[in-house]
Amino acid sequence: MTPAAAVAPDALGLVGRLGALLDARDLARVGDRLRRLDALAADDLAAVDRAIAALPREGALALRSAGHLLALGGKRLRPLCVALAARTGSGFDEAARRLATAVELVHSATLLHDDVVDYGELRRGAPTARAVFGNAASIFAGDWLLIEALGLVRDARVGDTLERLLGVVREMILGESLQLEMRGRLMPDRAVYLQIVEGKTAALFAWATYAGGRAGGCDDAQAAALERYGRRLGIAFQIVDDLLDFSGRADRIGKALHADLREGKTTYPLLLALERVEGLRSRLEAGLAEGDLAPPLAIEIEDTLVRCGALDDSRALAEQYAAEALLALEILPRGAAREALETVAIAAISRDR
Repeated sequence: MTPAAAVAPDALGLVGRLGALLDARDLARVGDRLRRLDALAADDLAAVDRAIAALPREGALALRSAGHLLALGGKRLRPLCVALAARTGSGFDEAARRLATAVELVHSATLLHDDVVDYGELRRGAPTARAVFGNAASIFAGDWLLIEALGLVRDARVGDTLERLLGVVREMILGESLQLEMRGRLMPDRAVYLQIVEGKTAALFAWATYAGGRAGGCDDAQAAALERYGRRLGIAFQIVDDLLDFSGRADRIGKALHADLREGKTTYPLLLALERVEGLRSRLEAGLAEGDLAPPLAIEIEDTLVRCGALDDSRALAEQYAAEALLALEILPRGAAREALETVAIAAISRDR
């Protein structure tokens, strides 16, 4: 794992390129890239949507609970990564479609479980499955989606993707378990933070791009490069998620602001603030001990994050990881699919939801 503070020297030019693309005067250029990406992958994602829509959603409580979440849609970012990675090779075929559908089901399973663990009330702007059907139903729904996903990967019969996905699921469980263990401790430990992020978020992105590459017939070196891209993209994506907990809009991100803060999760901006601001940890611990975070304290902490530079430095770190993701793509042939993967990295760190 590349240390958080380090970017390979070869990546410095890419950091500059990334910054230029995110500059206000280049927004039209970014928009053009997004439109090209949409045109390239629209049919692939439509095939994934049809496969997800075909899953049973009536009858057993677990199916209805899973169907409730699936009906809310989503970004489909992980299936997009499968599709684009496959298109760097021979293209998006039936096997790639199965893998792309599977990765979305695994992601959805984790959301169902997360909402139980976090007592979540809103997901994608609507009541969570646990709020509608109860905690037990949401857990069973997540388990069912996970089994469906594993079956799809088995049926795709693409190299070692099933074995690797089993390893990823283990990594995700351990990452989520570590986050649960650390909840409320408010310890500014960067190594622990990265271990959690690698497990709960980055590992599945890495599998998506690796699996897509394998479905597209990429060789070992290209598949490994796609895997590196996915892992760094996932870390960048999670850091931006951390930022949105403080600086996003509830109507855009589909859940309440400061949710991670209220749950005692040490996100990266908070980690930096705890390192830099004396007395912040005790102040926050006292606020959380009262059972909920009072709005004045939440606003005070948000202001503190701005003043100590934690938000700006967190965004800079996300951009560094996005630049490393771009660097990983250098081994791949130039073309529409590679450009689209670059655009995904750019969009991941410039999003507002």
